[in-house]
Amino acid sequence: MLLIKRIVLDVLKPHHPNSIDFTLSIAEKSPGSRVELTVTEVDEKTETVVIVIVGENLHYDTIADAVSSMGGSIHSIDKVEVENEPD
Repeated sequence: MLLIKRIVLDVLKPHHPNSIDFTLSIAEKSPGSRVELTVTEVDEKTETVVIVIVGENLHYDTIADAVSSMGGSIHSIDKVEVENEPD
């Protein structure tokens, strides 16, 4: 069974919701995960952030939906870690 264990995303987000609420919302959609957000660039209306999500079985589509529901857009998937666990 193939399981996604880590995803690193480059995301453009609005200032609101703030980084704490943005991170909490992503974590809420991925039970059992750990989410880390780092702001790498700020301009007048947006922030570029790197989001690292680590968990036992991450679902990219759910994470992408959470990002877009808060007005964010995923620029790129910068890193993915997948594990092949025996069934």
